[in-house]
Order: sequence, then C-alpha cells, then structure tokens
Amino acid sequence: MNTIVCIKRVPDTETRIQISTDGKNIERRDVSFVLNPYDEYAIEEALRLKEQFGGETTVICLGPADAVQVLRNAVALGADHAILLKTEQEPDATQTATALADAIAGRKFDVVFLGKQAVDGDNAQIGPMVAERLELPCICQVIRLEAQSDRLTVNRQIEGGEEIVETTLPVVLTAQKGLNQPRLASLKDIMRARRTPIEEREAVLVSACVETVALAMPPQRQAGRFIGKGVEDVAELVRRLREEANVL
Repeated sequence: MNTIVCIKRVPDTETRIQISTDGKNIERRDVSFVLNPYDEYAIEEALRLKEQFGGETTVICLGPADAVQVLRNAVALGADHAILLKTEQEPDATQTATALADAIAGRKFDVVFLGKQAVDGDNAQIGPMVAERLELPCICQVIRLEAQSDRLTVNRQIEGGEEIVETTLPVVLTAQKGLNQPRLASLKDIMRARRTPIEEREAVLVSACVETVALAMPPQRQAGRFIGKGVEDVAELVRRLREEANVL
C-alpha cells in the first residue's frame, strides 16, 4: 500500500515567539523549528500500513531550504522517499494545498496522510483542500484505523464522541492525537537519513487568496484580585462576576 504524507516545519512549541518589525510575521532568528507534532501521527500510521501491506511511503514538505531537516527526520523514521517543494514565501492555505496537490497528482498512492492541523497556523484547512483538488474523499481527525487491502474503516473524533466511517481507496486522512504512538528513530537510522538524497524542486505557487494584515501578541492577563475568604464575601464575589466579569 503506497502512502504519501504531507508534513510541515513549524516553530517549536517551547520557543518564545516574537513578532518581526514589519508586524506581519514572526521573528525567525533564534527560533527552533521542528516537525509539526500532528504530522508525527500521520507518518507513523503511514509506516504501519506499509509494514502491514508492503509498498512505499513518500513524504512531501512545502517550505524553505532548511525544512529539509524535517524530511530527513521522516526518512530516519522509515519513509522511503522525500520531496522538498522550496519556497521562501509564507504561503497561504490555497497556495499550500495547491502546491501539495500538484506534487501528489500523477503519483501512485492509496492513502494521503496529513496532520489534522499545523500548530503554528491552527487552521486545519490543508487536508480537506488537498482532497478537494485531488477529487478524493477526506476524513478528518482520525483516531483509529483498520485497513483491508481495498478499503479502510476509521474512527474520527467529533464533539462528544466518535464517528465510524468506511471508505474505499484512494482517500485523504488527517491524523489526530491518539491515533497511535509515534516511533523514535534509532541512531543508525538517523545517520542513514543524513546520507539519503532528498528530491528538491522549486515550488510553483498560485496567487495568494489571503493577506496577513498584522500580528499581535495576546493581551497581558490581569492580576487576580482577592475578594475575601468567608461565606460573607460570596455576595460580593457574585456581584463582581456579574457586573465586572460579565460571566453570570
């Protein structure tokens, strides 16, 4: 079973983010970048299908030249092929989905995996948009998967429960936390991945549909206020919750 995994390089969630001087991007100096955490589940599930049915796993990343590192991470985990679509721009969702779909079209595959969202933009748009451009069914937020040679049964997370869906192949799936436990690469595989050729090509981007006007940091949280410590202070607490906080 041939699988394709679309991955993204994102700022480490432990990195302290600063806004750049133009007010439209983040300051990238001294920022650590990592593989998008949700993409780790997508890679792991693709590798499990390959181990169960045979075939090959290809990873594709749209990003700057140094995004090649996350592709090498995927190769160290077990991916067979890696493709970098190079661009120094910050593509919007339409540009990203179109570039990925164009790279996938014409390749032989059964399942396309993505993380349910990237932790930098948190838009959760790319999976469905790639599926639309490939004219394939899409199932999002997959938390369980059972595979047969010609179809999949998946559980997807919905509010308050799960939905069970059966689909034929090919299909596009987005992976949610809990789908699996991602493996760790061995030192031997990390060294092998450093020597593995990565296919690089310049990304061809369509016109952007979204413009970032400005970025702003969240407002500072106000300090807590001490109302009292006895039952006689409950009325005052309720009044402030109603009149000042507007939560009652």
